Amino acid sequence: MAKKEMLVAAIQNGTVIDHIPTEKTFQVVSLLNIDKMETHVTIGYNLYSKKVGMKGIIKVEDKFFTDDEISRLSVVAPKVVLNIIKDYEVVEKKTVETPDKLVGIVKCNNPKCITNNEPMNTVFNIVDKERGTLKCHYCEMEQDINKVELV
Repeated sequence: MAKKEMLVAAIQNGTVIDHIPTEKTFQVVSLLNIDKMETHVTIGYNLYSKKVGMKGIIKVEDKFFTDDEISRLSVVAPKVVLNIIKDYEVVEKKTVETPDKLVGIVKCNNPKCITNNEPMNTVFNIVDKERGTLKCHYCEMEQDINKVELV
């Protein structure tokens, strides 16, 4: 029987963001301002995973992310798994899904779009979740979710 070693320390209360594509790990850190948090944070990078090959994992003590933060996360790394930890136990596990509408998260690529010329939130509808196609509510320009710029 093989010994199993825990590579990343357990947390008492907080959130574990798991199954992050390795190359997106530090983008997630920046996006959620994890690098500015005062609580304990553990970042694992290039960890082996049976499910996805190589992955990143982030453990944030005493932090439970808002729906808005999770929506932002879905743009950068959809399908990551959030584990909510209370008293060292996983009390909730959810896979991050891209919502049908993104408000104030993604910048429109069309320089003539009103959102790039007036102080207002962008609004994008997801037209194809599989392909990652977004459509601006105002100018109707379509964009690839993998090539967007965050607001």
